[in-house]
Amino acid sequence: MFKASVFAGVALALGLSAAPALAGDYPNQAITIIVPSKAGGSTDRTARLFTDLAEKNYEGFEFVIQNIPGSGGQKGFEAIARAEADGYTIGLNFTPQLVAHIVSGRAQYTLDSFHVMGNVAQDPGIVVVPADSPIKTMADLAAASGLTVAVNGIGSDDFLAAKQFEEAAGVTFNLLPTKGSTEQKAAILGGHVDAAFMNLSQMIKQHKAGDARIIAMLTDARDEHLPDMPTALEQGYDVQMRATRGFVAPAGIPDEIQSQLDSMLAEIMASDAFKANAAKGNIFLLPMSGPDYLAYLTDLQAQTQAVYDQAPW
Repeated sequence: MFKASVFAGVALALGLSAAPALAGDYPNQAITIIVPSKAGGSTDRTARLFTDLAEKNYEGFEFVIQNIPGSGGQKGFEAIARAEADGYTIGLNFTPQLVAHIVSGRAQYTLDSFHVMGNVAQDPGIVVVPADSPIKTMADLAAASGLTVAVNGIGSDDFLAAKQFEEAAGVTFNLLPTKGSTEQKAAILGGHVDAAFMNLSQMIKQHKAGDARIIAMLTDARDEHLPDMPTALEQGYDVQMRATRGFVAPAGIPDEIQSQLDSMLAEIMASDAFKANAAKGNIFLLPMSGPDYLAYLTDLQAQTQAVYDQAPW
């Protein structure tokens, strides 16, 4: 059980005599977790992995998932940013969309609008083609002409990776923005597009079943979940991309409350139960502390700005 250690740690940090005094004041109602995507997706499942363990192991804590999809996460991100800073609303973010909306000038928030609690998971980028495609390598992809390539919306990690590859290979794709990974999968499995830039969790089962073919990992080294698959970097193209999913809160929550939430997240992520449940659900963990994740987001915003400056969307 986690409850004793987290409340004891908070009490010690605040100089209080006992944890139950804190528990009596906060929380006294359910905490809303805003998920900026539809129910059932990987971001939603990440939130529910957290709430399942939090409710079982932290007395008095209840959570309600509120799905706010739309505009590549922008609607949900803005809802988190403008929520009352009282500790009763937190949320998930996913990248690079969080910073892409800032870079494009569309967002009604900045990174300063959030307290960054920490990152939970990543989803490595991949390039995938239909099972019967003659394209077998990234060199083949670069050599072909007039290709229609699916990406998950403008400003997404897929979109940015495709633009990176266009720049690296000196090619231009007919980019097809889809409304989500389900549409991308259907396009690849049905042979309606020549290729897609996607994430590993979305196509690893189809690749292993022979229904589609991944031709590259967009990581700096081979991934343990598909160790025989070469990276784009190995194939001569420095194209790297991953999605991340982490928790944030509206800026300004009282320190003693925010500390409880941050400690809870860190302790749950470190637990064997969370790691086991994530593995079962094909959620690839990449834990980062709040400060480390904020530094990552800041760097990612600068990188995304450079791409935007070359090819605004």
